[in-house]
Amino acid sequence: MSVLEDLLRDTTAGDPIHGVKWTRKTVRRLSRELRRRGLKVSRMSVDRLLRKRGYALRVNRKRKTKGHDPRRDRQMHYIARLRQTFKKAGFPVVSVDAKKRELVGDFRNAGRTWRRKPIEVLATDFRRDAEGVAIPYGIYDLARNEGYVTIGTAHETPAFAVAALRRWWKRAGQPTYGLRRTG
Repeated sequence: MSVLEDLLRDTTAGDPIHGVKWTRKTVRRLSRELRRRGLKVSRMSVDRLLRKRGYALRVNRKRKTKGHDPRRDRQMHYIARLRQTFKKAGFPVVSVDAKKRELVGDFRNAGRTWRRKPIEVLATDFRRDAEGVAIPYGIYDLARNEGYVTIGTAHETPAFAVAALRRWWKRAGQPTYGLRRTG
């Protein structure tokens, strides 16, 4: 135990108030380092020893907040009023969001579909095997309940966002309900 504690000393962090501890070292790495020091120990044994010391495999939990800011509330109410004003005037109200990069090619996708045979895809998801990278940028028109997606191939940048909105505006976004077009 003293050798294990010595290995954990510089890589253990924690919260002294709540008694929570964690380490950046994996069980595999710890068992390898213990074997280098002459101790025959398996990964399972290291796992058991860590659990005895109060360690456990954990994931971060999103529970904390930074507190309530009254200015944020005012801002959200202001945006909601603007949204209603624009909708009543017949202007589009949009929500925009870029999604994570997707590799283009013969890759496995999450989810299932009903089919007679599975689709054969590459065993690995290496970027070098991709035909390219696609960045989906979605624009959702709340008033019309319609969505529009632009696919980019470079980087998610402000210029890409503006170009996606411009393309949406020219193809689908211009108001045709309740307004006269000019020019």
